[in-house]
Amino acid sequence: MTILTQEQTKRICDRVLSLSKADECIVSIGGERNGNIRFARNAVSTAGLTDDTTLTVRVAFGKRQGTATINEFDDKSLEKAVRRAEDLARLAPENPEFMPTVSKQQYKASNTFVQKTADIDPEIRAQAAAYAIEACRKKGLVSAGFLTDTTSFQTVANSNGVFGHQASTSLDFTCTIRTEDGRGSGWVRRSARDLARFDPREAADVAIEKALRSVDAKALEPGRYTVILEPAATSDLMNFMMNGFNARNTDEGRSFLSKKGGLNRVGDKLFDQQVNIWSDPWDPLVPVLPWDQNMLPRERQQWIKDGRVADLEYSLYWAKQKNKRAIGSAGNYIMGGSDKSLDELIANTKKGVLVTRTWYIRMVDPQSVALTGLTRDGTFYVENGKVKHPIKNFRFNESPVSMLNNIEEIGKSVVLGGDEGPNPMVVPAMKVRDFNFTSLSDAV
Repeated sequence: MTILTQEQTKRICDRVLSLSKADECIVSIGGERNGNIRFARNAVSTAGLTDDTTLTVRVAFGKRQGTATINEFDDKSLEKAVRRAEDLARLAPENPEFMPTVSKQQYKASNTFVQKTADIDPEIRAQAAAYAIEACRKKGLVSAGFLTDTTSFQTVANSNGVFGHQASTSLDFTCTIRTEDGRGSGWVRRSARDLARFDPREAADVAIEKALRSVDAKALEPGRYTVILEPAATSDLMNFMMNGFNARNTDEGRSFLSKKGGLNRVGDKLFDQQVNIWSDPWDPLVPVLPWDQNMLPRERQQWIKDGRVADLEYSLYWAKQKNKRAIGSAGNYIMGGSDKSLDELIANTKKGVLVTRTWYIRMVDPQSVALTGLTRDGTFYVENGKVKHPIKNFRFNESPVSMLNNIEEIGKSVVLGGDEGPNPMVVPAMKVRDFNFTSLSDAV
């Protein structure tokens, strides 16, 4: 029952819509099957498969709304859910920002489903864990990691004739390798929709190499340095910045893109010329559903073009207030890169710091997107184009806005993220100047 076909969900949606007596009715059905394997201390600790399917009914009488969710699909349960949603709507206060559900839409399918990923079985998961475990046992290292694979579907329908159905697959792998004495640590993450793009041996080897190289870290005086950020470090910082492209927050003065008098910085050059960021539901590396949570069709949308702010994201309500055209919210973020490898960025650096990963990041000032956080799992000193030695981790105080204005070089882009958590991203490694390290951290 977990993964339903389009024909099955269409029958269910039609039945729910026929039962509703409300002014409008919205139906969404989602199901997913999640496989996983977790390992720690060079042994598998858990492995399993979970699945679930849910149906949500949302109805409205005027501006009063009610919602009910079930995971049973017989006629009696469907009618019970509709009546519960309608009862709640009649009791609810009016929503002053209520927006009617969308009219009939056309969705251009995106390639979110790969059969090879859907066919992942316990043996494939075990092989991915086994390589990291066996390699670490041979080298006297300690491994820990988590592999998840997801096969899912999403269906949407409403009383205005909207209907959409699409299946998806994804996988995500993280691995931490440490020396037995705890003095060295390496980390890696790989994400993909297609199993063919995932090589567990390559991923584990990256983490192993970093763990071995990060032993006996030396202290480097805090200050401003040229920094080479690997894609994982880049994405963690950029996620905070992309939240600032919300048009309402901007117009109400709560974004780094706000100007006095309710104006915004669309058209202003805030970043280096090399910075281009966009969203595209049909991107071959990070395809996403062609509709958003409001059933609006997604489009390819440019956020930053040659360093200039190109557009803001408008909700249905705010688009109406500002007389803008509402389109589906972003499902992914893609930053243009180059053909330069990480090794080439290092080779072109006279003096600098190589950062594998950032973590425990917190917002300091939303107006400037000032963030504070720590480096982790492999931080190295670079001199004359070579990695010289590991260094102790830093706390940093930095803004991705400033960071993207201080770019010296951009490297190749890679996929990070998946269906869970922040929007999937395609981001490059990059070399930036004057990155602000404020203090040392003893954690590895």
